[in-house]
Amino acid sequence: MSPSGGMSRITFGLHSAVSAWQWGPFALLVLAALMACGYWYLHADWRLATRGRRWPRERTASFILGLVAVDLALQSPISTLTGSYFQAHVLQHLLLMVVAPPLLALGAPSTLLLQTSNRRLKTTWLSVLRSRPFAVLTHPVTVWLFYFGAMFVFFLTPLITVAMQHMALMDAINLFFLFGGTLYWWPMVGIDPIVHWPMNYGMRMANILIGSVPETFLGIAILSQRSPIASMYSLASTHAGGGILWASTEFATIAGFLPIFIQWMRSEERLAVRIDARAGATATSAEPDDGAADRRPPSSWEAEWLARTGAVPSQAGEL
Repeated sequence: MSPSGGMSRITFGLHSAVSAWQWGPFALLVLAALMACGYWYLHADWRLATRGRRWPRERTASFILGLVAVDLALQSPISTLTGSYFQAHVLQHLLLMVVAPPLLALGAPSTLLLQTSNRRLKTTWLSVLRSRPFAVLTHPVTVWLFYFGAMFVFFLTPLITVAMQHMALMDAINLFFLFGGTLYWWPMVGIDPIVHWPMNYGMRMANILIGSVPETFLGIAILSQRSPIASMYSLASTHAGGGILWASTEFATIAGFLPIFIQWMRSEERLAVRIDARAGATATSAEPDDGAADRRPPSSWEAEWLARTGAVPSQAGEL
């Protein structure tokens, strides 16, 4: 630490790139919190398995990778090198706002909590999700201010210098970045049900596309600066970081589109199955009355078989 309270300068090299991990109180607190979240998630997954219910493995993998991304941002050498290189600061920012939040959202932790918690905890969590303060917090305008407004205020004002000279403030801002990213990405690519301000798949993709505009502008604004963005960074480092931020916008847009598109296609497939099932039920009801069994709607396995083959076997021997 420097005398002013900021981080001391560390020269980039192979040794510092792999060994300069953070072991201060904040980093250890973050690590403990992430391990607690990971333990809860895996234990809840195991509890579902003991009940004979399968939790998708891709959700578990996504959530764990999201926790790893947070730890890389706040404890790894990336965090240490932010005191000397603006490129590292941009990478930390991307991990906290663009990488970790969508991965955590794809893990559907809210759904897992509701499926494995006791009635009291479930009621409490549902009351939070349905509350008016939560509705205000998750309003699209509020989310955009938290996500994009915070980036502009931090990177284009002297706040970045002040924060880097007072690491307790920088730690709080990093947590705010993670919180803002979570609010932004949760309804975009998340699987958890959204109580307030739900968006269809087209609106989600449009929101990500529109959001790429201010991020691109921010990257270009930093790349065009004629002086270092903060006192501890060089002008070359400033321009390199701005270039990374600009280039990452395209990647983030495409990466954000992918899970939304996959969810959209799966939703259309499920809708087609339901439509076919209803059509089969209508056709069955239009046939001559041969008894109550012929008039009943198709069961779940019959609906699935109908969607696959276009017909439902009349006898078990036809399977």
